[in-house]
Amino acid sequence: MNLRGTFTALVTPFRVDGSFDEPAFRSLVEAQLEAGIDGLVPCGTTGETPTLNAEEYARVISIAVELAGGQVPVIAGTGSNSTRKTIEATRLARELGADAALVVTPYYNKPGPQMLRAHYEAVAADGGLPVVLYNVPGRTGINMAPETTLALARVPNVIAIKEACGDLGQVQAILAGLPSGSPFQVLSGDDNMALGMYAVGARGLISVASNVAPRDVASLWNRFAAGDISAAARENLRLFPLFKALFVEANPVPCKVALGLLGRMSDTVRMPLGPAQPATVELMKRVLTGLELL
Repeated sequence: MNLRGTFTALVTPFRVDGSFDEPAFRSLVEAQLEAGIDGLVPCGTTGETPTLNAEEYARVISIAVELAGGQVPVIAGTGSNSTRKTIEATRLARELGADAALVVTPYYNKPGPQMLRAHYEAVAADGGLPVVLYNVPGRTGINMAPETTLALARVPNVIAIKEACGDLGQVQAILAGLPSGSPFQVLSGDDNMALGMYAVGARGLISVASNVAPRDVASLWNRFAAGDISAAARENLRLFPLFKALFVEANPVPCKVALGLLGRMSDTVRMPLGPAQPATVELMKRVLTGLELL
């Protein structure tokens, strides 16, 4: 599987009473596909997956698969800090029709490099889906070193990494260490790092911002891939206020504020997250207005 382009880390809409809002989720996915997004990522961190019950988790993935209809890949978040549970979730995602699994480094446990390798090797061998590694030290408390990523890039069924370390040097170490012709792909896990990562060899982005402005975020990669670097740079600068505003509070709180202001869903998040600060709402209004989205 060759993963290239812009993939949306989908939020999970909730009604004001906290229940899963299936119509809003369907509308969100349909809007992504209409805008030309290259793939869907349900049940990641942005989807508040730890707060979903088993039925909701399966439903979210099933809807994404149904609506994608084979047009674009669905990469389901299946990672946890238990190898056994991660394998079980990956098998479930396969049964539901997902094309690949996004597997975050185990949080809280802080496994060492050899332990990380054993964890991912087990998931790749027993989960039944191609694995996309996910390194996000700001969320998990552990940074997967380039040497570990490169070792895993040689493991059958490990196909890519969503790299959100925030360090362009680390990204380049991974890309420089891949053998010529390796099918392993590096994807940006940060909207505001995407253009820089494209420039050094990354081939896509798993985006939060594309929930809000899918066509605009997709155009950043499309212009870069077409060789119009100047246009990509201009688009990046235009979108930068949105990239920045989406992380002034814990993701996906600001993202849901934006989607609420646009009338696409309630801005409700589940505890332990809570309502955005008034200053965040005002900031998002200004940003959306500046982008002519509001």
